Amino acid sequence: MVGSHESELDLPVGLVAAVTSARTAENGSPRPEPLAVLLLGPTGSGKTALSLELGERFGGEIVSCDSVAVYCGMDVGTAKPTKAERARLPHHLIDVANPDEPFTAGEYSRQARVALRQIAGRRRPPIVTGGTGLYLRALTEGLFPGPERQEELRQRLQQSGQKHGSAWLHRLLRRLDPVSAARIHSNDAHKLIRSIEVCLAARQPLSQVLARDPLTGFRLLRIGLNPPRECLYDRLNRRASEIFAGGLVEETRSILNRYGQVKALDSLGYRQSMMVLSGKESLPNAVAAAQQGHRNYAKRQMTWFRHEPEVHWISGFGDEPDTLRIASELIKKNL
Repeated sequence: MVGSHESELDLPVGLVAAVTSARTAENGSPRPEPLAVLLLGPTGSGKTALSLELGERFGGEIVSCDSVAVYCGMDVGTAKPTKAERARLPHHLIDVANPDEPFTAGEYSRQARVALRQIAGRRRPPIVTGGTGLYLRALTEGLFPGPERQEELRQRLQQSGQKHGSAWLHRLLRRLDPVSAARIHSNDAHKLIRSIEVCLAARQPLSQVLARDPLTGFRLLRIGLNPPRECLYDRLNRRASEIFAGGLVEETRSILNRYGQVKALDSLGYRQSMMVLSGKESLPNAVAAAQQGHRNYAKRQMTWFRHEPEVHWISGFGDEPDTLRIASELIKKNL
């Protein structure tokens, strides 16, 4: 018991009393750990709309889980919550880095965990919202640093990739680690090479190497959105057209002029805009490529999220009344 070791640790009596009080409820029973809601699902499924409604209903704060929304100035292509939406509730992990600053999953995990604890300290439920599966896993399970760079192996993989193409690298990773292969685009040679390198150096799949430092101090409620596939694709097609009409190419040009050809511009939508700016692709073809890219990304997200434990799946969009009702009931049962 705390009291029996008080003198040994030389702790102030007031501090011990405060900790004991915070740890127990008024009736003396242990106080339950605070609830953190994890709202996940494919791009375009309505997570933002649902998070705002739930946040207002339960007095919560939003923690974004999007690897591109962290960057300032990348607004049109990321479908970030608008300024009006952000004014409705406090939002965290949006616009926390410049596009030329590396922002890793490990850094996201560190900052998001700080945000969760601060929100819980205000007696408000954090609502983690987004579709970047690796960031979500980094938050909940932690990241292991992984083996050091294997320069000789990396060079051999780069040469093989140049010879056989990135699709060959993707097939190799799929044999070594299907989970990681499902979340990495077959054209992303940089991520494919690093993932294969880690698998071979660590002698185990990257997806297993990553999980090492689980989040503690919270009860996690995972709510997943799984709307009908064809309806989702229709929404994604419309949204891709709308973001180009809303100035995506101009936003891409602005970022390019200010920061140069940074890695953040390889993100979906911005990559196609770069093709327009370079004259390698027409605007209609770029829109069509972005539409296909969003549909493919949604497939990869669902493959990734199906490996998340204990997800309460809802077969609807986040802006539908039934979805809000079901999600609200789940939260009420767990608060």
